[in-house]
Amino acid sequence: MTPAERSFEDRVDFGRTAADYSRFRQGFPPEFFERLRGLGIGVPGQRVLDLGTGSGQMARGLALGGARVTALDRSAELLAAAHRLDREAGVTIEQVRASAEQTGLPAASFDVVTAAQCWHWFEQERLGPELLRVLVPGGRLLIAQLDWLPRPGSVVAATEALILAHNPDWTMAGMDGLPTHYVADVERAGFDGLETFSYDLELHYSHEAWRGRIRASAGVAASLDAAGTERFDRELSALLARDFSEDPLAVPHRVFAILARRPA
Repeated sequence: MTPAERSFEDRVDFGRTAADYSRFRQGFPPEFFERLRGLGIGVPGQRVLDLGTGSGQMARGLALGGARVTALDRSAELLAAAHRLDREAGVTIEQVRASAEQTGLPAASFDVVTAAQCWHWFEQERLGPELLRVLVPGGRLLIAQLDWLPRPGSVVAATEALILAHNPDWTMAGMDGLPTHYVADVERAGFDGLETFSYDLELHYSHEAWRGRIRASAGVAASLDAAGTERFDRELSALLARDFSEDPLAVPHRVFAILARRPA
């Protein structure tokens, strides 16, 4: 990670956008969790630790399938939002406020560790030993991404250009939804038995929901001040009305997942 990327990431605080985050960020679709259960992830009774849980989308999806989930995040605001959504979904999830690199949890206490939409935020040198410590021998690691795709002429490409106009330090534009460099992170951490899969899908957002989803991103309310976020949101609203009048919007996304195993 370059110094510029680290400087930007040090400013990001998703707790500042917890309301939009919990309301507008769409999680992984039901078929994703069905696929995971077929691979032995999230099965009933399995002990799962969900790192960087945010508003708890991954944790809830696994808990609804019968797993015993502990959700970990550094943000009290996001954990509070996750707790509210867990109650509405009828699931009980233990919460821990801590960093992924120093969980404070007992050794060999989880069968699976998951990291959804958050792997890039962690300090890899410290994370690897902690994952090996909290997993049982033979335990599984799942890294999962659900990323929008900035195809030319799409609402995503136009939105990314607008974010950069308001926040030139934002480092996450132009990604293809295939962060295969995570494979090297996982291997350096000491995991083996790697598997990957990916597939494309469309998620549908009303104009209001897309604006909320973008406010809840790292490049907007999580790193801009309130006035800057308001200016951005006004311009995004005008851009949607002018250039992308269809409502709801069909937004291209890509799912990417890595599974690996702690050596026995």
